[in-house]
Amino acid sequence: MDVEKIADELYGLKPAEFVQVRDAYAAEARKAKDTAGAKAIAALRRPALAAWASNLLPRERRQEAEQFLALGEALREAHRTLDAERLREATRQQHQLITTLARTAAGLAKEAGQPVSGTVLHEIEQSLHAVLTHPDVAEQWSKGRLVKVPEATVGFAAVTPETAPDRPAPAERPEPKKPGRGADRRKDLERARTTAEKADAKAGRLEQELDEARDAQEAAGGKAEEASERVRRLERELKEARRAKAETGAAAAEADSALQAAERALREARHSAEHAARAVQHLERQSGL
Repeated sequence: MDVEKIADELYGLKPAEFVQVRDAYAAEARKAKDTAGAKAIAALRRPALAAWASNLLPRERRQEAEQFLALGEALREAHRTLDAERLREATRQQHQLITTLARTAAGLAKEAGQPVSGTVLHEIEQSLHAVLTHPDVAEQWSKGRLVKVPEATVGFAAVTPETAPDRPAPAERPEPKKPGRGADRRKDLERARTTAEKADAKAGRLEQELDEARDAQEAAGGKAEEASERVRRLERELKEARRAKAETGAAAAEADSALQAAERALREARHSAEHAARAVQHLERQSGL
């Protein structure tokens, strides 16, 4: 059996459908005496909801996914070469793209009949962060076969935009011993450049912190929404249970009244029958029959 083709099909299914179809293919492979294929298919793991939703991007938005993968390569290269300028630019693109793509993935999931909560949306963003920073995760995601949500990853451990060393300034010609107005202007320019670079780095750091705060807010909002929905559901169930109890109690009371009435009617009927029998016996004795 073509395990790769089957795997591609399975990871395109909704998580709730995955296991049943996988097991059916594994059984079919065993029936066909394809032991290796059956083992490989059975080893395929059902994806987490957030992983499945993020997989929809390379499956249904291939061009955007390829651009995102290229950004990941650029970020990793910038970290390897300690290119501060390139790193800052890629980092700014990173935050914007992750937010946009996560919402796109949530929209695709909803279109597929599987809407996601705020918590799952946060996990999608977490998965996309890992796609940028880990080549192995990027490879799984590019095939649309990400299985689980990677551990939280923010930036790169090796270097960050704030700590990346600045490019060395070009060598300057020796200045005369007594600096004139031109030398002062060059120093002012260098100081201005340094200040601008520091401000740029700080802006990048603040953008990252803001995105993290938004992620946390959305995650908290999703949990609160889920808790509120659960409370509403339990309140509805309790109300229905109380109504059913009241209806059952009323029906029981009505049945009890009906039973008592039937018992009274039975007693009265028996009494009437006995009275009639005695009257018949009395008449028979009088008539000598």
